[in-house]
Amino acid sequence: MHDDVARCIRAVQSKDARFDGWFFGGVITTGIYCRPSCPVVPPKIENMRFYPSAAAAQSAGFRACKRCRPDASPGSPEWNRRADVVARAMRLIADGVVDREGVSGLAARLGYSTRQIERQLLTELGAGPLALARAQRSQTARLLIETSALPMGDVAFAAGFSSIRAFNDTVLQVFALTPTQLRERAAHGRPAVTPGILSLRLPFRAPLCPDNLFGHLAATAVPGVEEWRSGAYRRTLRLPHGHGIADLRPLSDHVGCRLALTDLRDLSTAIGRCRRLLDLDADPVAVDGLLCGDPVLAPLVEEAPGRRVPRTVDPSEFAVRAVLGQQVSTAAARTHAARLVTAHGEPITDPAGALTHLFPDPAALASMDPAALALPRARRTTLATLIAALAADEIDLGVGGDWHRARAQLSALPGFGPWTVETIAMRALGDPDAFIPTDLGIRAAARVLGLPVTPAALIRRAAAWRPWRAYAVQHLWATGDHAVNRLPAG
Repeated sequence: MHDDVARCIRAVQSKDARFDGWFFGGVITTGIYCRPSCPVVPPKIENMRFYPSAAAAQSAGFRACKRCRPDASPGSPEWNRRADVVARAMRLIADGVVDREGVSGLAARLGYSTRQIERQLLTELGAGPLALARAQRSQTARLLIETSALPMGDVAFAAGFSSIRAFNDTVLQVFALTPTQLRERAAHGRPAVTPGILSLRLPFRAPLCPDNLFGHLAATAVPGVEEWRSGAYRRTLRLPHGHGIADLRPLSDHVGCRLALTDLRDLSTAIGRCRRLLDLDADPVAVDGLLCGDPVLAPLVEEAPGRRVPRTVDPSEFAVRAVLGQQVSTAAARTHAARLVTAHGEPITDPAGALTHLFPDPAALASMDPAALALPRARRTTLATLIAALAADEIDLGVGGDWHRARAQLSALPGFGPWTVETIAMRALGDPDAFIPTDLGIRAAARVLGLPVTPAALIRRAAAWRPWRAYAVQHLWATGDHAVNRLPAG
């Protein structure tokens, strides 16, 4: 979008928050870059320059605005909508792959050469993988500076900097403030920092309907791994360097996020996974605008605009849970998952609640005896085959995986029909166009709304909802009276 200068100018002049994260505007007379909705008086048109990413603006020599904090904008919805290599690379960078494995590791995961990845990212985003990771590192550093009492040396290494000097130089260059000045500036009017807890605001593009989003997560929560407590969804996180607990609370203009991490190097990864879980980088205006073009869906969308797709923090976990949920009730699926957690999950402590375990990873589940599961024999075979494939890295369901290839690999496994494959595609892979016409809830909604009931006919009718059929699914599900559609009490 940054190439459409006239459209960018209109967005900046109208301070349109819908475009935050889509592009960034630099002002050559001040050397500052902003988000489109920045509250300051818009600059003269001839002084504006537009960039596709914060990293590109920083690479061009601009520093972040202290008013609108552009580095904290919602992420571009492009990276969760698309399945091409650039989008996959951006999802992996957000998950911290470059910091952990370098650019060569990023390229290896994508199946391309380092040069090819650098060229494609430079072409589309105006910055290479190192610059994009550096921009993310600076945002992580600022969060730790502002929300913790850690010594600056600990902040530097937790954020991924190789030296204190690089940390100091980057913070000063990006924010035009030293780390100490950032902390002093943030301390004014803020509550005291709780030791061991990082309190953050997760922004989103309005509107956001929390009912089905948090309702679904709470209604399907696996005891010991997830819970709804005092108006917040809480769950354990398995992270690259340790584990954590996330506390996520829906508020009017942001999601309140409290993180307890065993290793602060996992901060940016934890934030990215929480954002992905709640689909916070979606563009609800684009989604709702298209779905409202259908006279059947329009009343549903107008009644609850901004529905998101509840996703997952761990694709392998969700795939296992999807198999456990085949042809059983929500309560039965939770019971089966809870038994796996108790038998094979890694115990953790949770002083603030009742979380007890991390969900077992495929390596831990690979050693279990399928005969011990209270499941039909065919489903035990399905589950065991899936776990073996995940443990051997034969199927990549991660944020950088190829959606089409993953679908084909899942479909080849015994017991994987369209419902299971598309459910995993929607919530684990994150495909916004995933569609499950065979789902009982979808068929019931179709019958009530006068839509075709047979899968083939419904697929033809739903072609008009592309590329947002996963969001249409949320609206169709919401026509039923089920706990997944409403916020829990308390």
